Amino acid sequence: MSVLTAEPGAVPAGEEPPDTGERHRLTAVTGLAALSLDAMASVAYGPEAIVLVLAAAGAHGLGYTLPVTLAIAALLAVLVASYRQVIAAFPDGGGSYAVARTHLGARTSLVAAASLVLDYVLNVAVAVTAGVAALTSAFPALYPHRLWICLAVLVLITGVNLRGIVESAKAFIVPTVVFVGAIFVLIVVGLFRSSPASTVTAAGHASVLADNASTIGGLLLLKAFASGCAALTGVEAIANAVPSFRVPRVKRAQHAEVALGAVLGAMLIGLSVLISRFHLQPVEGVTVLAQLADASLGHNCGFYVVQFATMILLALSANTSFGGLPVLLKLLARDNYLPHVFALKADRQVHRHGVLALALVSAALLVFSGGDTNTLVPLFAIGVFVGFTIAQVGMVKHWRLERGPGWRGKALLNGFGAVLTGVATVVVTASKFAEGAWLVVVMLPLLVAAFGAVHRAYRRIGERLGLGRIPQAPYRERSVVIVPVSSLSRLTSQALSAAASLGDEVRAVTVCHPDPEDRAQLHALERAWAEWDPGVPLVRLSCERRTLGRPIAAYVREVTAAEPATQVTVLIPETEPERLWQRLLQNQRGAVVAHAVRRETDAVICRLRFRLS
Repeated sequence: MSVLTAEPGAVPAGEEPPDTGERHRLTAVTGLAALSLDAMASVAYGPEAIVLVLAAAGAHGLGYTLPVTLAIAALLAVLVASYRQVIAAFPDGGGSYAVARTHLGARTSLVAAASLVLDYVLNVAVAVTAGVAALTSAFPALYPHRLWICLAVLVLITGVNLRGIVESAKAFIVPTVVFVGAIFVLIVVGLFRSSPASTVTAAGHASVLADNASTIGGLLLLKAFASGCAALTGVEAIANAVPSFRVPRVKRAQHAEVALGAVLGAMLIGLSVLISRFHLQPVEGVTVLAQLADASLGHNCGFYVVQFATMILLALSANTSFGGLPVLLKLLARDNYLPHVFALKADRQVHRHGVLALALVSAALLVFSGGDTNTLVPLFAIGVFVGFTIAQVGMVKHWRLERGPGWRGKALLNGFGAVLTGVATVVVTASKFAEGAWLVVVMLPLLVAAFGAVHRAYRRIGERLGLGRIPQAPYRERSVVIVPVSSLSRLTSQALSAAASLGDEVRAVTVCHPDPEDRAQLHALERAWAEWDPGVPLVRLSCERRTLGRPIAAYVREVTAAEPATQVTVLIPETEPERLWQRLLQNQRGAVVAHAVRRETDAVICRLRFRLS
C-alpha cells in the first residue's frame, strides 16, 4: 500500500511495533561509541585550527592558545547542559529541528534541519578524506589513489551501518577506546616532562609562524575561537538520535551526552596545556597532534600508535552522521517535508533509505573534491553552528513557557550559549566565505525551499484524498474488465477466469496492424477463439501505426465515455519467469500497455502474474 494514503504526520506502515528490537538499540556506552566519533576525532584538528589562526600574531599569539581553548571548553559545557535538556524535552530526537519546530515555527525549524543535513553530509566527506590523508601521509605511494580509497572507506562504513546501529557501535568501540586512551596517555606523560622528548617530526619542515606578526586584538582572538569551535561538531548527534537508545532512552542518551562532554573537554584542555608547555609552533606538512605525540612520547611505537589511531578514528568518525541523519530524515518525513520512504525502518532498526541517501551524496562530494580535505574544510562546521544557535534560542522560549523550578537560570544559560554560537557562526561564515562557505549560504535556502515544495505536494495530495475527513460510504458499480490478448494459452484462460471473478462483464481485446503477417495472425486467433468459445467476446482494435498501448487506452476511453457509470478495469496477464535473468527474454508488452492506460485513462490496472515455476 502506498504511504501516500497515510495520514499526514503519522509514521507510515512498515515501522516495527514499539518495544520490539530493543537488543538492536544503543546503551550509553555503545551510544557514545556510535555517535561521538565526530566529536572525539575533532581533537585532531580543533587545537590545530586555533594555533594556525594565532600564528598570525607570532610566538606571542600562540600564548593565547590555552585561554581560547578554555573559552571553547566553557561553550562545550553550555552546549552539553543545553542538549541534555533537549534530550529530556524532546525524547523523539531531532535536536535543534525538534526544538525549533515546537517553539520557533515551521520555517525556522526547516532552517535548523537544513543546516544539520548539510553538516552531517559534509562531516562524512571531511572525516573520510582526513582519515585517508593521514594514511597517504604515512604511505605517500597511495596518494594518487586517494579518491578510490575514500570511496572504499565510505562503502565499508555504509555496509556496517546497513547491518544496524548496534553492530556499527560494537565495531567502533575498540578504535574509540584506543584513540581516547592514546590521547590521555599522551597528555599525562607530557605533563610530567619539562621539555620535549623529541622534535624529529617537525625537523626540516618550514614554520608557518608569521614573520610580520600582527597585534593580538579582539578580532584575532574571536577568529581563533570560531575556528577552534570546529572541535564542537558532533555534540548534537546524541540529541538527534535519542530513539536509537534502549529504554530508558532519555537517561541513557543524557549519560552518553555528559560523558562525551567530559571526555572531549578534558582532551581539548590537556592538549592545549601541552602546546603551551612545549611552545609548539605550526609547521608545514606536520599536524600539531603529531608534534605533541613526538614531544610527549618520543619518536617511537607510541608515536605511531597515536598516528594510526587518529587516522582510523578520523575515517570512522563519519559514523556519527550515519547514526544521526537518518533519524532526522525520519522526523522530516513524518512531518511531510521529505518523501515518506525515509520514515520506513528495515530490520535491526535501520532507516535504510536515509543511510543510502547519505552515502550517495557523500560519494558525490568525494568525487567533486577529488578526495582532497582542504576543498571541503571551508564548508564544514557552519551548518552545525546555525543549528546550535537555533536550538539555544528555542530552549530559552521553552523555559519561559514551562516556568519550572530554576527556569530563569536555565534560560540565562541557553541565552548565553545562543550569543556565543551566534557570534561564532557569523565570524566563521565571514572569514571562510570566499574559501567556499558561500556554497553553504546558497544551499541552506535551497534545501528549505525543497522541504517546502515537498510539504505543499503532500498537502495537495491530502486534500485530494480527503485525509482527516470521513469519506462517503462505499457503493457497488457495474464493472467491465478488459483483457488484452495476443494468443491462446493457459495464461489467457487464467486471465479470463480472474477477470470473470472481478467484474460483471469481460471483454478480450487484441490489436491488429495492417500488414499481411499481422492480419494472418489475427484471423488465426479469431478462428481459434471461435473454436474455444470461452463465452467472452474478442474485440478487434485496428491501428495503422505499430503501437500496442495507445489503441487499448483509446478503447478504454470509448467504453468510459459510453458507460460513464461503469468501473473499467484493465487486467494485463504476464508470465513470472523461474530465473531472474529470464526477464530479459520477455517482450515487456505488459509494461507498455500498463504505462499507456495509466497515463491516458483513469481505469483500474490489474497485472496478473502467471508463475512459470
